[in-house]
Amino acid sequence: MNTFDRHLLREWLQILGLTLAVMCGLLLVQVCYDDLRELSEAGARGSELWRYLLVTLPSFFPIVLPIALLLSLLFVLTKLHRANEFTAMRAVGVGFLRITAPIWCVGLLCCGLAWWLNSSVAPWSVERSRALKENLQFRQQARTLPPDRIGAVYGVAFENPQAGRIWFFNRYSQSSRRAYGVQVSQLDAQRRETDRIIAAEAWPDDARGGWVFKDGRDIQFDTETGEELATTPFAEKHAGSFSEDPQLMLLIDQRPIDLSFFELRRLIDYFALNANPKGVPYAVRYYALIADTLGPLIVLALAIPFAVTGVRVNPAVAMSKSIGLFFLYYLMSNLAASLATKQLVDPAVAAWLPDVGMAGLAVWFFARLR
Repeated sequence: MNTFDRHLLREWLQILGLTLAVMCGLLLVQVCYDDLRELSEAGARGSELWRYLLVTLPSFFPIVLPIALLLSLLFVLTKLHRANEFTAMRAVGVGFLRITAPIWCVGLLCCGLAWWLNSSVAPWSVERSRALKENLQFRQQARTLPPDRIGAVYGVAFENPQAGRIWFFNRYSQSSRRAYGVQVSQLDAQRRETDRIIAAEAWPDDARGGWVFKDGRDIQFDTETGEELATTPFAEKHAGSFSEDPQLMLLIDQRPIDLSFFELRRLIDYFALNANPKGVPYAVRYYALIADTLGPLIVLALAIPFAVTGVRVNPAVAMSKSIGLFFLYYLMSNLAASLATKQLVDPAVAAWLPDVGMAGLAVWFFARLR
C-alpha cells in the first residue's frame, strides 16, 4: 500500500462506518416504531426490550451493507475528484484500476462478509428475534387464555406428498406444541383415501418419535367405492411412522421476506416434492440472498465510474444518483419476480437477473472511462 492507498481507505472507511451507523440507527428506530408498543403491551421489561433490539440488529446488516457502500463511495470519490486528486494520479501514469485497487480489495472482503451474514448471522437473528417476540406474546396470553389457546394458529392444512398424508388442524398451540381438532388422511398411489385418523388432540412425541393422537377414532375406507369399512375408537394412539414437523407446517403461509435462509431452503425442498408453484416466491427470495453475495462488487463497479467522470459537482449530487440506481434495481427485481411467478423463467435465473443487469450497466460505465 502506498500513501494514496492509505489516504483513500482512511477517507472512505470513515464515511462508510458513519453511513452504516446512521442507517442501522434509522432501522432500529423503525423497529421501535413497529414493535416497541406491542412488546411493551406484552409485558416486556427494559432488559428484554434491549435484548430484542440487539438480537434484531444483525439482520439489518445484509440490507444496509450495499447501500452504505454505494453512498459512502460515491461521496468520497466525488470529493476526491473535485479536489483533482484523480487527475494528479493519472497525470503520473497511474491507471484507474491501480488507483481503485484498495476499493476492490475491500469489495472482495465485503462479498465474503455478505455471504457470512446471509448464511449464518441473519438467519440466527431472524429466528431468534421471532422467538423472543413470540415468547413475550405467549406470556401475555397466559394471563387470560387457557393453555390450549396460547399462541394459537387456526386452520392449519399440510400435505406430505412423499408419505401420501394430508393433515388438518382446527387449532395449533405454539406454546404447548399441541394440535386440536386433528384430521389425518392416508392416501394410496392413486390419491384415494385408505385411512383417516380423527382426534381431539395430537402432538409430536420427542422421546419415541412419530405423533401421539388422543381421544379419537381410526377409520378405514374401501379405495374402490370410498365406503367406510371399519371404525376403531381409541383413547390414545401412537403413530411412529409419522415424521411431519409442525414448524414446517406453520412456515407455509409466512411471507418470504419474513423467513430466514434455512427456513426458505426447507420450504423450497417441500414445494419441490410435488412441483407446487406456490414455492416460487420462496425460491426467488432464497436465490436472491445467494446472489447478494456479489452485491458489494457490483455496487463498487457502479460507484467508481459514476464518481470519477463528468463535471466536479458537490458530493451530495453524486449521492443522489444512488436513489435512481436503487430504484432501477427495485424495478428489475419486481420484473424478475413476476416472470418467475408466471413460470416464464427459473427462480434461480430470476434472482440473478437484477444483479446481472446492474453488472452489465457497470461494465458499460467502465467502458466509457477514458
